Amino acid sequence: MTRKYFGTDGIRGRVGEHPITPDFVLKLGWAAGKVFARQGKKRILIGKDTRLSGYMFESALEAGLSAAGVDVYLLGPMPTPGIAYLTQTFHADAGIVISASHNPFEDNGIKFFSRNGEKLPDEVELEIESWLDKPLEIASPAALGKARRINDAAGRYIEFCKNTLPFSASLQGLHLVVDCAHGATYHIAPEVFSELGATVDVIGAEPDGLNINKGYGSTKPLALQARVLEIGADLGIGFDGDGDRLVMVTRTGRLLDGDDLLYILACNLQAKGQLQGGVVGTLMSNLGLELALKERDIPFVRAKVGDRYVMAELQQRNWLLGGENSGHLVCRHVQSTGDGIVAALQVLQAVIEADGQVEVLLQGMKKMPQSLVNVRTAANKDALLRHPQVTAKVAEVEARMAGRGRILLRPSGTEPLLRVMVEGEVEAEVQCQAEEIAAVIAAVAG
Repeated sequence: MTRKYFGTDGIRGRVGEHPITPDFVLKLGWAAGKVFARQGKKRILIGKDTRLSGYMFESALEAGLSAAGVDVYLLGPMPTPGIAYLTQTFHADAGIVISASHNPFEDNGIKFFSRNGEKLPDEVELEIESWLDKPLEIASPAALGKARRINDAAGRYIEFCKNTLPFSASLQGLHLVVDCAHGATYHIAPEVFSELGATVDVIGAEPDGLNINKGYGSTKPLALQARVLEIGADLGIGFDGDGDRLVMVTRTGRLLDGDDLLYILACNLQAKGQLQGGVVGTLMSNLGLELALKERDIPFVRAKVGDRYVMAELQQRNWLLGGENSGHLVCRHVQSTGDGIVAALQVLQAVIEADGQVEVLLQGMKKMPQSLVNVRTAANKDALLRHPQVTAKVAEVEARMAGRGRILLRPSGTEPLLRVMVEGEVEAEVQCQAEEIAAVIAAVAG
């Protein structure tokens, strides 16, 4: 069956436009409540990022869940992986996140975690969608759900993050710049790193409901790079709006994306004999990562783009480490889902064990030039990919590459974009080739 509302990461869109409206979200809360409340009254957690619209959707979800006879626990602003963790510790039946991740504040979304702190299986999302087509029936007055606010949610998650490192571990002596993207980590991440002993300089931690991801965070790393160089910090750490993605910056201002960090983590776990299998990347992972891991005899496989597909591949193979070049890293030996703060701590541990020599940790990793061009379109993206002019242009560019590169066209699962990725040996050529293909797609889309 085809999902009508759920994408690769929940339901997402522009606030005020269907389905990101209060009436739909209320019905979504009711539908989810019906699915999770099969036997008696159940418990569901709700957390959110710092978007102004989060207040509205939090209330709508609370009303819908209560109408279905489900008790609601409100966490307030909380990183997405923190909600996954607290869902487990409260023995809840599900966790709901109100967030559009790295998108601008005008967008919002709803995504779910199972009682195990993992993304919902497709069949559960389909079942929720099936209830959306049914009339909303309110539970009897005595069976309505109650709501309570969890006031110590932030402190619980801070302690969890700290405990993912060995008890004897310390960040003392490290000077860090932490960029919270004016998002859900603003009151969490600085405390984690400072309580572990680091000197922390914080930027992007003044959310006003409208500035999430604006000029700061993992998708806008220039401010982080500038601050690291300005104060001579050892490392910069940048999160996205909901705290499940991570980039880092070296003391020289070099930006480390998810591929770089995944390589550091894989080599560190291998050296300790803790890797367990290999590494899962995605179709967007740089070819340089694959080749570098091969040199270390570390198996590497590619999943479809999206953390849910990375996680599915890891579970199927019983491997521990995977991620995306966007910085969404899954460290299954310490967390059930992608977690920016936890992944940063794992990288910092590797850095400390290498006496702070990040460049040493990256030896053997030579990334190939890669260009990504986004084409914004409301047209049918699958039809665009099959259009004769598009396929002809792709074939032409591939012929010019003569087997020394690769092309990937894929529709975004979270935005009205078609992404054009070209990877090859010469940076200038790669950029031109990506722009050529994007221009044809834009012309065909009209």
